[in-house]
Amino acid sequence: MSPSAQTTLIQRILDQRAQKPPSPDEGTTATVRVMLRVLPPPKALLIFEDRTLAAHTERRIAPGVLDLESVADEGEALRTFAAEFRPLVLTDNPEVVRKLRARQGARAPFILYVTNVDDPVERQSGLLAGADDCVERRVTNDEFNARLSGARRIAELEAVLRITMAENRKLSATDELTRVASRRFFAKHFPREVARAARYGRSLSVVLCDIDHFKKLNELLGHPGADEILKQFGPRMQGSLRSGLDWVARIGGEEFAVVLPETGYEGALVLARKLRDGICNTPFKADRKKVRVTASFGLCGVDRVPAGAPRWAHRMLKTADLALYQSKNNGRNRITATDLKMTAPPPRGFGRGEEGTASQ
Repeated sequence: MSPSAQTTLIQRILDQRAQKPPSPDEGTTATVRVMLRVLPPPKALLIFEDRTLAAHTERRIAPGVLDLESVADEGEALRTFAAEFRPLVLTDNPEVVRKLRARQGARAPFILYVTNVDDPVERQSGLLAGADDCVERRVTNDEFNARLSGARRIAELEAVLRITMAENRKLSATDELTRVASRRFFAKHFPREVARAARYGRSLSVVLCDIDHFKKLNELLGHPGADEILKQFGPRMQGSLRSGLDWVARIGGEEFAVVLPETGYEGALVLARKLRDGICNTPFKADRKKVRVTASFGLCGVDRVPAGAPRWAHRMLKTADLALYQSKNNGRNRITATDLKMTAPPPRGFGRGEEGTASQ
């Protein structure tokens, strides 16, 4: 299933289930971090006349840092670049640099000029042709990797900016009330988290959380008081997570999703217990009153997301969804957790549940 189809499927699930944050700067930083992490490695084109230098340069680039394609012929390189944009170009040919810079297009690549000798005239030639940076063949690996990391960082930030601008009209990244990620952000980026985990064979978990008896809170506190609970709820959960890696989204009126990259089943279960305790053991404040709140949780953990498995984002979300409903049906204020394997989707009644122990 294509990424766009997965996004549509996730959005449909969220739309069916929907019933109705930190400071803005912090929220923006968190969403940008997510977008940067889930982007695939930038595509890079290596255009070298000196094949020995090309091989030497390619060996220095660690696997997974860039999506590399190497060509030797200048004409082939320009045709390849015209057919598909590459945000990074490494070359030893100043004429290629000039021709790439002369092209009129909506996007410009970051060009790293690689010289075979430590010669100021040679470096100047590349920079005057339009290269963004210059590195000499005999620099240390640390310097080479530092310059390459800088080039990659610029390319990734440009990609995030481009995606954000393209999606700006249809995607609000932050939920206005709770200041955590929005439902649309979740629908876009959860499939991308799954794709990233599958690409590198990493673990991933998702936890769905629903505030218990929220309608009663609305009746007791009124809509302004219930909104005060929601305003505190998302940031309270975010405070228990790893900064810059884990993230929270509001995906329904009183329902939240917690995405835990690089975290398998056992680690996610420990975190879910921490989240539940943090909610039920510390009162919330609304209309100058202390209000005790509990929540139910459904967890789906995967210790290694398999590559090429169809509809994996959909399966994880549906599994967590079933677990959440089981927690609600079994008395609320509890966690139901499932370790998802490469098997058929589990039936109702699956999972391991544990009752909450809220202070009274």
